[in-house]
Amino acid sequence: MRIDKLLANMGFGSRKEVKKLLKDGVVKVDDKVIKDAKFHVNVEQQEVTVHGEMVEYKEFVYLLMNKPQGVISATEDDEHETVIDLLEMEDIIFEPFPVGRLDKDTEGFLLITNDGQLAHQLLSPKKHVPKTYYAKVEGQVTERDVTAFQNGVVLDDGYETKPAELTIIKEGNISEIELVITEGKFHQVKRMFESVGKKVIYLKRTKMGPLSLDEDLELGEYRELTDEEVDLLRNYRIEETI
Repeated sequence: MRIDKLLANMGFGSRKEVKKLLKDGVVKVDDKVIKDAKFHVNVEQQEVTVHGEMVEYKEFVYLLMNKPQGVISATEDDEHETVIDLLEMEDIIFEPFPVGRLDKDTEGFLLITNDGQLAHQLLSPKKHVPKTYYAKVEGQVTERDVTAFQNGVVLDDGYETKPAELTIIKEGNISEIELVITEGKFHQVKRMFESVGKKVIYLKRTKMGPLSLDEDLELGEYRELTDEEVDLLRNYRIEETI
């Protein structure tokens, strides 16, 4: 990789600013000053420093966000704040994107990455990657609803959902439930409950595939996945579908 591209990608400035760093002689590869912007560096074998600071190259970024309400799952929008707007510039430079969508008024687990291959694996309908939600529902959720969701319900547009696992956490006029689905139709959880005459008034995604939301994250906060978590996602296979 060209040294100017490496430094620009790692957040050391624009190509013009990087060229100035090179010209000033503060960039070294294996302790040798490099001034040629076209110099090619082996990021896996050579050590790069700027002002004595080690440059740690990474191709992909994997971020777990506790998405707040009022923010949309998109990379850019002219009217609304996006999840990318909540990121630090050191992460934005990787040009990440949200994996799938959470509705504007839905909170919780959101993976943000620039690894397109991994995102495709997690979102592919053929993979049946489960997504777990906690919800508060207006109306009494019953065992009849549990059975209906297990068999698949028909949405307002005539689509019949795949089997879903509904668990009643708390009964009452405002029921609390957990729901595991393996697809991601538009407003799916809300529309599933509408199909049985009930209304979701609060929705939070708590899990996707093998990973759960980090409860230490406040709304709007995020962190990088650990290497172990990334490996879990990459190697994830569905042993049993619901």
